Amino acid sequence: MCAAFLLAATLAPAQEPQPEEAPAPARTAVHGVVRNAATGAPLPRALVRIEGDSGIGVLTDGEGRFELPGVPIGPRIIRVRKPGFNDRPYATEDVGYQGDGPAHSVLVAAEMPDLAFALTPTSAIHGRIELSSGDPAQGIELTLLKQVVSNGRAIWAQNGITKTNGDGAYRFAGLPAGVYALFTKPTLESETAATAVAAGAKVACAGYPSLFYPEAREFSGAARIRLAAGQQAEANLLLPLEPFYIVTATPILPSGKPFEGKGLEQNFFSSEPVLAASVLDAAGHPLPYKAQFDQSKGTLQATLPDGAYSLFVELSSRGSNALGQRNSAERASQQPTLLSGYTELSVDGHTVSSLRIPLIVTPGWPIHVRVVRTNTQPAQSNSNAGHELQKLVTVTAANAGEAPMDSGSGDTTADESEPEQLEMKGAGQGPHWISVQLNDRSLCVDSFSAGGVNLAREPLNVALGASPPPMELTLRDDCARLALTLPPMLAAFLPGDEPFYTVYVVPDFDTTADIPPMTVHPSSGATLTVDGLTPGSYHIYTFDRPVRLEYRNPAVLAALPTPGQQVTLSPASTTNLMLDIPGQ
Repeated sequence: MCAAFLLAATLAPAQEPQPEEAPAPARTAVHGVVRNAATGAPLPRALVRIEGDSGIGVLTDGEGRFELPGVPIGPRIIRVRKPGFNDRPYATEDVGYQGDGPAHSVLVAAEMPDLAFALTPTSAIHGRIELSSGDPAQGIELTLLKQVVSNGRAIWAQNGITKTNGDGAYRFAGLPAGVYALFTKPTLESETAATAVAAGAKVACAGYPSLFYPEAREFSGAARIRLAAGQQAEANLLLPLEPFYIVTATPILPSGKPFEGKGLEQNFFSSEPVLAASVLDAAGHPLPYKAQFDQSKGTLQATLPDGAYSLFVELSSRGSNALGQRNSAERASQQPTLLSGYTELSVDGHTVSSLRIPLIVTPGWPIHVRVVRTNTQPAQSNSNAGHELQKLVTVTAANAGEAPMDSGSGDTTADESEPEQLEMKGAGQGPHWISVQLNDRSLCVDSFSAGGVNLAREPLNVALGASPPPMELTLRDDCARLALTLPPMLAAFLPGDEPFYTVYVVPDFDTTADIPPMTVHPSSGATLTVDGLTPGSYHIYTFDRPVRLEYRNPAVLAALPTPGQQVTLSPASTTNLMLDIPGQ
C-alpha cells in the first residue's frame, strides 16, 4: 500500500507555480488652485487634466480649486486650459506659438503639496470699418501684425487675417499681450475688366485703398496698439472711396523678347516658369496691392490708386540656370534660378500702359567661407572636406524691413555653390539681417563682413537690381564650451510642479551667430553644456519663467532687474558656471 501510494504520487501532474500579480501602483490625490495671472483672482471652471492613459481631468470650483483623485505616484504631465486664457508661453516667440506653451511636469508623491497654476487672460482688438460712400463695409479684409522677437531682435510678423461682417465689424481674439498694428487690404467696388487701354486714358474703377490704422498709407505711419494681458482695444477705420487706374507692363526677357508665359521661355528655363510680381512704394517697401500676369495678353496688370510705385518681377523655375547653361556654381538641377527686374511708375489720374520691365539674371549673393584652424586637436570628420559647407554652417537672410505683406517668413537660406563658397539666391531687395547657425559644433564664428560692413552690427542693404559686395565669413576651431549648473538645492526633482528656468547666453561682442534661449530643469539634468561658442566675454541671464528677450538691444538688457552673470570664455577650453537663480 505504501509503495502504491508513492507511485501514484509520482504519476500525479505537477502543480505549476502561479505568477505573482504585480502590485497595483500606489495612488494619491493631487489638489491645488488655478488663478488669473493678471489679477491673482481664483479662476473657476478651468480644466486640469493629466495626459496619458489615465485621462484624469476635473474642472476647478468657484474658488479655483481642484482635486484629482487616484493619480498614480510618479512623474506626470498636467495641462491646464480655459477658453480665453493661455498657460505659460514658449520662450521662443513665433506667430505659430501664440497659445499655450510647454505642459507642466509634476512629480506625484504620497505626500503632495498643493499645486498652484496661473493662466493669463488673452486680449483682443475689435472695431468697425466705415466706407466714405456710406455703403455696408462687408467682407473688407484686415491683416494683423505683431511685434515678435527673432534672433534677439524685434521684428514684425503677420499674426492673423479676418474679414468684416455685414455690419462692418471685425475682431481679432485670443491675442497674447504685445504690440500690434493692422491694415486693410485694398478693395474694388467691382472687378476691372482686363481690356487694352490707350496710354493716359482716364479709365478708372472705384475702390478703397489699403489703409494702416488709423489713416496711414504706409506702415511708417501706422499706430502701435499696445495690449496688456486681458485688455480689449478698439480700432475703427474710415476708408475713402477713390478712383483706381489700370497699370500694364510687359516683362522682357534677356533676349529682348517679351515673356509670354509658355513656349518662348523654354529658351531660358528647363521647366514651367513661375512669375511673381509685387507692388512697392516709392521707398521700396511692399504694399498689399496685387499684380497679376495675363498670359493671353503677355502683360502684367495691376489696379492702383494715385501714387508713386515700383513693379518688381521675379521669374523662376527649377532646372538649369536662366541662360540654359550649367556650371559648378549652379549646383545642377535642383536650385531655383531667377530672372528679375523692376520699373518705377507714377499714377496720377490716368491709366499707365506700355511699361517695359527688363529682366536680367538675378545676381546671387556670394559668401566666401574660410576656416581658420588653430586648435592642435584633430578636426571632426564632418569638416569641409569634399566642399560640404552646408554640413558646417547654415547662413540665412531675414528681411529687416518694416512689415511683411504676406504670411511668408521671408527667410532665405544660402546654398553651396562651389568649394569654400555659399550663395544666397532670391533674398530680394532691402535691408536684411544675416545670421549664422553652426552645424559642426567644433566650429564657431570669428567674423562676417560685406565690403567692410560688419554684418553683426548692421543689416545688409541691397538696392533693387543691385548685388551686395562679396561677403566674407570666417570660422575658427578653437571654440569654447560653457557648462551651466543649477544650484544643489534646485537640482533635485522634488514632489510638485517642476520648476524650469530660461537661460540666455548673450555675447558682449557683436556676432552674427545666434544662441537660442535654453531651458534647464532638474529632470533634464542639473548641468547644461553649451558648445561651439566664440571665445570672449558673455553675460548669462536666467529667468524662472519663459521670457522672450530682445537680447541684441542694449537698452532692453540695461532695463533688466538683474545685470546677469558675466563670464569670460577662453579658446579651446570649458568654463563652469553655477546659475544665479532669481529669488534664491
